[in-house]
Amino acid sequence: MSSEVYYVNMHAQKGSSLLEKLERLIDRSGLMEIVAPNDLVAIKLHFGERGNTAYIRPQFLRRIVNKVKAKKGKPFLTDANTLYVGSRANAVDHLETAIENGFDYAVVGAPLIIADGLTGKDYIKVPVNLKHFKEVNIGSAAVLADAFIAVTHFKGHEATGFGGTLKNIGMGLGSRSGKQQMHSDLKPEVKIDICTGCQKCARWCPANAIFYENRKAVINYDLCIGCGECTATCNFQAIKINWKDEKDVIQEKIVEYTYGVLKDKKGKAAFITFLTNISPDCDCCSWNDIPLVPDIGILASFDPIAIDQAAVDLVNNAISLENSVIGKLAPGVDKIKANKPAINWEKQLAYGEAIGLGSRDYKLIEVK
Repeated sequence: MSSEVYYVNMHAQKGSSLLEKLERLIDRSGLMEIVAPNDLVAIKLHFGERGNTAYIRPQFLRRIVNKVKAKKGKPFLTDANTLYVGSRANAVDHLETAIENGFDYAVVGAPLIIADGLTGKDYIKVPVNLKHFKEVNIGSAAVLADAFIAVTHFKGHEATGFGGTLKNIGMGLGSRSGKQQMHSDLKPEVKIDICTGCQKCARWCPANAIFYENRKAVINYDLCIGCGECTATCNFQAIKINWKDEKDVIQEKIVEYTYGVLKDKKGKAAFITFLTNISPDCDCCSWNDIPLVPDIGILASFDPIAIDQAAVDLVNNAISLENSVIGKLAPGVDKIKANKPAINWEKQLAYGEAIGLGSRDYKLIEVK
């Protein structure tokens, strides 16, 4: 059976602003049926890296928050810390960046909670028993929430072809160590010239695989389980982040993390995707280039696979912007592939469908 994906376009006029159309989209799709009185409702979004301006405007989040409150739910905005060292690698910097980008309580009407805590250690191991992971490390705020709404800014992505709902949820809510697991199967390496011998990594190593020689960390690879805790813990970047992984594999790993986030949210999860400012690269970049295609609209669904498939189809059926990195391409040409030619972006959708996250078969319903 086809999944339903609801859609509003970008046309606006007096009495029908895009903010009001978002509210009609939410009402028509019935998304707020997932919210019961007193539910703690996690609204997952990307707050945007400092310097990036392509992220979803906070005024839209305020309308979503208001809809949750109308159902007597208790909403909070959330995301997990990044693995790379940028403006969101710990909760202090992350919150400051979010507020600088406009996600202040006075604007959005809800508190901001970093899902995996101050330094990425506040996570819950969720059993999944899938191809790559037996369990996944998910930011605790997402796991403990009663209901879950993923609000996604669709864009290109250097590792997965596109960043949609699956990427927003899976990579987004993995703890810092979980992000390392998704990015690589390689075990960590110590940069001896940078290591300060603080021993913080050893305290967090669950396998007791780190010892010290001449005040420098040494990893016993016979004991190391490749969990990524040491990489996530080091404040000096002395334990190398391994970004290398096969593009198909990282997509499957992200999908398995998404499965972990949604595992206990059956009937309590909904998804909204903004097809606006569709930049060539992730919002984790401290910049955003000219969009690939003109703004298209907003989607809503209860199916994370269907909403990503619909988003890809709408982008690929648009005419790309002549001054974008892919140049002017006709409707029907794969814009995602043109932007990242080395990546088979369909892998994440096929794998997500295979493990039961949803269906690529959908019915697009336009809301006027």
